[in-house]
Amino acid sequence: MGGDFADTSSRASSDDDDPEAALNLGDDDNNNVAPLLRLRRLPPAGSSGHDAGPSALPGEGAVISVYVTMHRVRRLVMTAIDDTYTLDELRAPQMDHQVVRPLVDRLYNPRDPAVVYCLVANRVQFLRPRSRESVQQGINESRAILCELLATRVLRRFHEDHPGHSGLLLLANILVSGFDPCDTAPEIVRARRPQWAVQDRGGHERKLTALELAIISESKMLIKSPACQVVVDAVYKGVVVYTPLSFVDFLPDHYTHHPVSLYEPRHAPILNHHRLIVPQLRNAIGLLHFAILLGLYMLTVAHYGLGGDMAGLRVYESIFNVFAAGWVLEQFADIVEHGWEVHAQNLWSFLDVTFVVIYASYGLVRIVELLFMDDAYYALPVLCTAAPVLLTRIAFTLMPNNIVFIALHAMMRDFTRLTFIAIWCFAGFVMGLLFLARTSGEDSLNAGVTWATITKWLLWIWFGLDGTGIERAADFHLLMGPMLIITFAFLGNTLFLTILVAILTNTFSKIIANEAAEVQFRRAVLTFQGVKSDAIFSYPPPFNMAALLVLLPLKFVVSPLAFHQINVAAIRTINAPILLLIGLWERRKVWARRSRSSLFNPWRYFPSLSPHADIQAVFSSEPPPDVIDVLEKMDALHDVVPADRAFIMQSPKDLRDPTSAVRRRRNSNSSSVRRFDA
Repeated sequence: MGGDFADTSSRASSDDDDPEAALNLGDDDNNNVAPLLRLRRLPPAGSSGHDAGPSALPGEGAVISVYVTMHRVRRLVMTAIDDTYTLDELRAPQMDHQVVRPLVDRLYNPRDPAVVYCLVANRVQFLRPRSRESVQQGINESRAILCELLATRVLRRFHEDHPGHSGLLLLANILVSGFDPCDTAPEIVRARRPQWAVQDRGGHERKLTALELAIISESKMLIKSPACQVVVDAVYKGVVVYTPLSFVDFLPDHYTHHPVSLYEPRHAPILNHHRLIVPQLRNAIGLLHFAILLGLYMLTVAHYGLGGDMAGLRVYESIFNVFAAGWVLEQFADIVEHGWEVHAQNLWSFLDVTFVVIYASYGLVRIVELLFMDDAYYALPVLCTAAPVLLTRIAFTLMPNNIVFIALHAMMRDFTRLTFIAIWCFAGFVMGLLFLARTSGEDSLNAGVTWATITKWLLWIWFGLDGTGIERAADFHLLMGPMLIITFAFLGNTLFLTILVAILTNTFSKIIANEAAEVQFRRAVLTFQGVKSDAIFSYPPPFNMAALLVLLPLKFVVSPLAFHQINVAAIRTINAPILLLIGLWERRKVWARRSRSSLFNPWRYFPSLSPHADIQAVFSSEPPPDVIDVLEKMDALHDVVPADRAFIMQSPKDLRDPTSAVRRRRNSNSSSVRRFDA
């Protein structure tokens, strides 16, 4: 695998040692204050030994519950922001020193990984449009920006204070571990939750991750931060593994729940079916499945175009239909996995939906042909219209990080929305001209003009292809006919096209101006969607349909353990060649990396042969104290650093121990934080 693999000793807490185990500090019968003071003790994975900070309650390792933290963040942010601000204004030195940094110091707690989740959850709430708060919408957007900025700063603190593999494990728990927003909430709050049927997941129901909320709220500043990208890259390559959380599974198998951990291929089984949900491997397998679908489609359409060979056409068409049905089932399960709001962020989601619509239309027509017509092929021409969609989808899949495709995805949403508005508005012109033709039009016009003919004339005017509609305008009505058609020509060719070009240009310029963030955001979406919870994704098409028809009824007959064993055995049997190749490849990558680092690195044994050895020797160790004293006399840092930032580094000791400056930085704003006391 690309990237380093750590030993499984750096593993998160298991199911027996639940990090969310609650310690009730009061009587729950009152359902008032006691549940809000319930604390949970978190595992010390990646703890750096720093003080808990101003947000920690008394008691080592004690942090406030998720429910209380969410409301605490909301109160602090609403107190700090009571006017509209942009991101640049919030990043200004004065706002950063008086508002942002004090809030970060107050909220940051090395032992509380739920702070980032609570900040992003508040951003989602502030961005939610509410008609009764339309006057406050601008202020709420500023508060949402502040929440994202605070989440980015807090996540950076975690990244700086927890280096190494333990720090990667902690960051992964912050971003991809599930949190319950109603953790220790009062009973009146729990009663308001939607009471839909939730699949049993062993205590992990109704949980969401910070990364999912960041994708939903389009927190691109948070996702593009180095700390978040480290986790996204590790999850994408399979270095960080976990059991994802989803809303509904087609084929649920939740007998075991694997916490967030670091993967070691040498200690894993050779046929490890969990590697099928690694995003990097899953994207490669998905591309293979789509290539098979495209090949079967080409064979079917090509035999239809040749004609005559009806037997061969039926064979290829049957194979294509079976495989395409399994592929459509996988796409539908992908939408249900995390919801349409997350799935729509995928670059090629609109292409997949378009193909599903075309395939469904083809299927309906084909069923009618088989039931009521003999040897008729009216459905295959419908299937031929899917060729532009499938070929375009290949380009999107091969180049998911191309900024042109990213911009095209965003512009397609604006184009589709504006096109529907135009069709809805311009339908009135068709109805008006049709009514004119029926009431006051000439007899020759009434004999041959229908709504389809009028629509065709207006489309030709819109695209500038033909002027028949303008020539026949007086036949509708001597005055009203030309007035309606000329008005349509002005609105369609001038106003609508100008607005369309302006909107698409604005969207494209925004994406190009923030190219790096857009690419990293799409990579995060691709990574998050690649980790699947539903067992149906472990079966390639068309075996997923067979698994759904056979294993799903079996789940209600056998015990959960027996179903899990049967499911794992079936997955390993069907995917045995792929799993064997993955296992051997990962082990070879680890051996090759260690061989290069230990045996085939000549600079390790002959460092003097390196052309940059002198430069490396200068910076290989800190300067001695006498040199630091000379440097301090030459350049006093309090003269270089502004007064409001002098506390960052004030003495030569900070050169030898940078963490002392970081600790002073966190404690220096205690006076400025008082205005945010709850």
